Amino acid sequence: MIEIEENVSLRSLTSWLVGGTADFLARPRSIDELRDALAWASSRSLPVTVLSGGSNVLVSDRGVRGLTISLRKFSSAIVSVREATPPEQRAGAADAEAVNESRESRLEIECLSGTSKSELLKIFLKHKLEPALFLAGLPGDVGGGVVMNAGVAEQMKPREFVEFTDWFEVLKPDGGIRRYLRDEVEWAYRHCNGWQPGIITRVGLSWPLVPSADVLERVKAANKTRLGKQPLDMPSCGSVFKNPPGTSSGREIEAAGLKGFTIGGAQVSMKHANFIVNTGDATARDIDGVIKHVQATVKAKAGLALKTEVVYLGDWG
Repeated sequence: MIEIEENVSLRSLTSWLVGGTADFLARPRSIDELRDALAWASSRSLPVTVLSGGSNVLVSDRGVRGLTISLRKFSSAIVSVREATPPEQRAGAADAEAVNESRESRLEIECLSGTSKSELLKIFLKHKLEPALFLAGLPGDVGGGVVMNAGVAEQMKPREFVEFTDWFEVLKPDGGIRRYLRDEVEWAYRHCNGWQPGIITRVGLSWPLVPSADVLERVKAANKTRLGKQPLDMPSCGSVFKNPPGTSSGREIEAAGLKGFTIGGAQVSMKHANFIVNTGDATARDIDGVIKHVQATVKAKAGLALKTEVVYLGDWG
């Protein structure tokens, strides 16, 4: 039976290191424990909030009512190789993409949604495959990567999660599991739609088993470059705002003179203007204040309405 904790601070479970207390907290390790947690909340008519990897979320200082489910321990990965299909079996493939995929061996990874992107990186890096470069520096977990179709600004392949996601499974409100193939849902910039409601539980990923001899060196170089350009040594949620068409949020925020703008312990990063960092004692209200000030200022100066990638959780009333 899943353990339910009471009155637990959520600060350490968020990448911003802010937020209040959860009335109740569950940390499932398996789908059965996840079902138990949902049944426990349902039996008490409590609302449920899912806190995935803790990045791209802002948890209210007032905390979260009902049951919060942290997926930090909901982590495992099974790695296998799908061999290329023999030529005589390719004739039955439905389309050209299927034929191309059947000609190559692929590395396949089946993981629980709470598996961190950094664990995924290690797997791809071990096999010297290109997704390792894509994943370098990305915060959060695999489920969050699917939900927001996580991506990078750099021109590379893959550039978004959709490019190496084959399928994912969702625990529905009635307790059943439904598997969605990649083409059964809608993928867009920083969003995946058409599978809700439910909780993503398991994800299937794959990539052609074509090693790149220099991928380790390129990952090291990318990490060094990102450390120089992004405040990866300070608590943040990663990029705060989605990029408007034809420009970048960081460029517009910097042009508005907002680098270094501070409320309390929350600051627009001096390294990268699309990051808001916790300088040590920030509150969620401080961060929210900086977000709103940035939006109002960029709107007034550039006429652009910046939209956040951040999901607000908890009691903001």
